[in-house]
Amino acid sequence: MSLPPEKASELKQIIHQQLLKMDVHGRIREVLAETIREELAPEHQQLSTEDLIKALRQRGIIDDVMKELKFVTDVNEKERTSAPKPSTHFVDREPPVLKKTNIDPTRRYLYLQVLGGKAFLEHLQEPEPLPGQICSTFTLCLHFRNQRFRSKPVPCACEPDFHDGFLLEVHKDSLDDGSKMVDATTMLSICDPVHMVLIKTDTFGETTLVASYFLEWRSVLAAENGITNIAVELLGVGTESNVSVGVLNIRLEMYPQLNKTLSSEITSTQFTLERQKTAEKERLFLVYAKQWWREYLQIRPTHNVRLVKIFAQDENGVNRPVCSFVRPLRAGRLLDTPRQAARFVSVLGYERAPVIGGGAGKQEQWCTLLAFLCRNKGDCEDHSNLLCSLLLGFGLEAFVCVGTKAKGVPHTWVMTCGTDGTVTFWESLTGHRYIHRPVNPDDPPIVEQPKPLYPYRTIGCVFNHQKFFGNCQPSDAVEVCVFDLHDESKWKPMSGEAIKSVCPPGATSSVPPFPPLCASAIDAAVTSNEIELQLRILVSEHRKDLGLSTVWDDQLSYVLSPALAAYELERTTGVSAGNEEFQDAIRRAVPDGHTFKGFPIHFVHRNARRAFATCLRSPFCEEIICCRGDQVRLAVRVRVFTYPESACAVWIMFACKYRSVL
Repeated sequence: MSLPPEKASELKQIIHQQLLKMDVHGRIREVLAETIREELAPEHQQLSTEDLIKALRQRGIIDDVMKELKFVTDVNEKERTSAPKPSTHFVDREPPVLKKTNIDPTRRYLYLQVLGGKAFLEHLQEPEPLPGQICSTFTLCLHFRNQRFRSKPVPCACEPDFHDGFLLEVHKDSLDDGSKMVDATTMLSICDPVHMVLIKTDTFGETTLVASYFLEWRSVLAAENGITNIAVELLGVGTESNVSVGVLNIRLEMYPQLNKTLSSEITSTQFTLERQKTAEKERLFLVYAKQWWREYLQIRPTHNVRLVKIFAQDENGVNRPVCSFVRPLRAGRLLDTPRQAARFVSVLGYERAPVIGGGAGKQEQWCTLLAFLCRNKGDCEDHSNLLCSLLLGFGLEAFVCVGTKAKGVPHTWVMTCGTDGTVTFWESLTGHRYIHRPVNPDDPPIVEQPKPLYPYRTIGCVFNHQKFFGNCQPSDAVEVCVFDLHDESKWKPMSGEAIKSVCPPGATSSVPPFPPLCASAIDAAVTSNEIELQLRILVSEHRKDLGLSTVWDDQLSYVLSPALAAYELERTTGVSAGNEEFQDAIRRAVPDGHTFKGFPIHFVHRNARRAFATCLRSPFCEEIICCRGDQVRLAVRVRVFTYPESACAVWIMFACKYRSVL
């Protein structure tokens, strides 16, 4: 790389000033004198350049200089002359924005550095990516006391090149001690772990959960100088929860430094006491749950086939009470209404937990909220737990329902109970809402019964963060169920005190705290334009292969926008609006004697090629894209609606108009 002379001299001047600032010349003279005095015999007074560099390296002076020389790019300065070059290993779509971190000197921070990984043996044979080649990447997501962080993506390798630092505020949520500097003893009582989730993103943008780990950070309180290095072994998830996937090298440091560190005996005693207390609470709850189950089975022998789920396995294979997967979650300014929350949850991807090998059995895996959000997809249980938590945050009485849908397939959904007794079912995968009106089996045949519109068949139990009820009505069919949860002859309750002992806020560190939701990092207008442009190219190429020319009508494309906005509004609120104006605009855009055809479709991903392949499988859409006739004009409009956690609803409409020839 050659630089113009003026740039080269400017760079030399900057480096010279930096060396003067650090007094590097003086330090080199000291090292030179020391090396000659200590390491060379009096008869050998010749010192080579290599010897001097070796001495400087050993004393860390070269490392200090390299750390101080930071080459940064001003994000406000745009290159106007040349197009940006792709990075050599991976494409990071988010531009680097330099931020200054404000450190409050009166507060205590934990500085967590990830200094590379090793032994990721699954990627042992992975070839070195070529310059400019897009490859699979690892991303590390962290959550600690209501703060969330995300590492830069690094190429997947046996030794991934993680080099990131995260500044974690230790007592961000403390209201009583918020203005004081906490000491080591106070911090020892903060038992919140650092939750670390490792995500793999493949070349198609598909995400996979690799590992979920709870880091015990308080060992740094007993470390000399307030600094400790830890090798963290990450285990797999689901069926591989006992298999090592790799090791992360982590360095922990307290800022400002502790005046007084604790002894390792004190910290280990504290950890042992916490583990014993948690284990005892879990043991007592297990004893109670067994007793409750025995009593439930004595009501009716057929209860043993009902889906009454008291415990569930998380991604690490740990059995936890189902009530601990739900708690009130407030979305701040990110979501305004319960229905908008339902829409947000529905656009998060749906994927059943992966299972190795065949068989009809469903692999059970209820993910922690951080793992679900970072992966941006999960099973129906993950969606239901998140939706129930959001509805509880909005002040509704919400429960997760466990039961079956058609063909006896196990399923979960959400139920809210109104103050007037109205029971509403919320399908977390679609955002649809259904009012439940029970059928009375004792009514004579002449009485017309309500016809259920929901897809649910049976229900075994309902629960939230404080309550658990087992269905003990004669039939577990949803359509005849009465949801009077206060009637113990219909719903057998669990003790609220027992649930509180193993669920927050009564539980200790075994239950991970909920992370806050993050705002979307997607620019809706830019993404809409990108997808639309890609679809135009794909349509033109497809028609070219069929020997057809393509003429685009930009005005017709723009006129389709209100329809896409109305579709999303209807999905969110259940209210349809603006259809009259859209139809009037289309009539004006299509001349007499011409035919108009339109095809809207909805996706929750942003892959244009995948969306186009799906559209071609529809005969209606294929008819529009491959339209033949006189004066054929094509139109396509894309509208991306963004939601928290970079989830998005993508609406696409293909349309054509042509002269009708009989």
